[in-house]
Amino acid sequence: MRARKLTLLTAIIAALAAPLVYPTQVLAADSAVIQPKDGWYNKALVDFDFMRQNVDIPPKKGVMIIDSRPAKRQYDPGHIPGAVNIPDSQFDKLVGKLPEDKSTLLLFYCGGLECMLSHNSAFKAEKLGYGNVKVYPAGMPDWKAKGGQVSVSAAHIKQLIDDKAGYALVDARPARVAGKGMIPTAINISDTEFDKKIAELPADKATPLIYYCGGLECTLSDKSAEKARKLGYTNVLTYPPGYPEWEKLNGGAAAPATAAAGGTPAAAPVAALVPGKEKGSVTVASFEQVWKTNPGSILLVDVRDPKEVAAGTIKGSTNIPMNELEKKLDTLPTDKPVVFVCGTGARSGEAYDTVKTLGGKAQVYFLDADTKFNADGSYMMVAKK
Repeated sequence: MRARKLTLLTAIIAALAAPLVYPTQVLAADSAVIQPKDGWYNKALVDFDFMRQNVDIPPKKGVMIIDSRPAKRQYDPGHIPGAVNIPDSQFDKLVGKLPEDKSTLLLFYCGGLECMLSHNSAFKAEKLGYGNVKVYPAGMPDWKAKGGQVSVSAAHIKQLIDDKAGYALVDARPARVAGKGMIPTAINISDTEFDKKIAELPADKATPLIYYCGGLECTLSDKSAEKARKLGYTNVLTYPPGYPEWEKLNGGAAAPATAAAGGTPAAAPVAALVPGKEKGSVTVASFEQVWKTNPGSILLVDVRDPKEVAAGTIKGSTNIPMNELEKKLDTLPTDKPVVFVCGTGARSGEAYDTVKTLGGKAQVYFLDADTKFNADGSYMMVAKK
């Protein structure tokens, strides 16, 4: 009898010590358990938290989010930020949108638990040799219900403009950039001037607010959208591809009459920096020559947010986020030029304007360029045309 009890006790202890094994076909969503359906891509199901970790602007490297729903009725009026639209019905036709690197994490989603489109597309991607495919089965309904940011497409904005619908389109870029051209009907409220221009937002907080800025490398629209939500606006949307995509698809809008055309070239600064087309800017070629041969002769200031800088910045640069620049004007040196840089030229230009407006003593310039920053400190910079 005693031997039997010892055997039973040993078995219980062993069972408790063993790791718990959950069926791979079951996905927990909060307290509920989602039971997979026939035809689901059960090999790798993910939830809201997993998606939230992989959704970002600029889009995360090595990750592609794919919306498998039809474009006009579903993707265009609301999708996960940064998602590429490949409707399952057009998968074969649009397969060229998929990345060349077959190890890229592909995250498919569609219209919720009853929607099979994302699962169908996941199987197709796997057959093409993609080895890191996952499905977010709860999809867009779950994303919206849990407070995920929602984005719209250029086609949707154009439809709103054509229909003269009730909405507010907000350009979050600095005035010097927005002044060259904005999406029709847009108003310009620079992110750094958000608090000063709150009165320009609609009184009705249910009005759809659509924020955009300088493309997928620009975070200004996301930051302004978050501020609007904190003010109580209940339908805040973003258009991440922003003005660069709009201009490519629809042509540029005429600049406001009050906007300066071009600009007077700045006086030639020291350290062999050469004035660029925009007032206060320097050419990419002259900057790169100075940075290569005599980097200590200038101070390069990256004005992006710390989160962006952590993912990659130019080796040797200093980080002063745009929203902290005003408080740190006195820290800028006066014995050598200060050159501001960001991802698109928007914030760097605004940094230049800020110093000049506030009467800073530093000799400042900026790079009006599209810049890709790498984690190893290298970069690729292309001047704005």
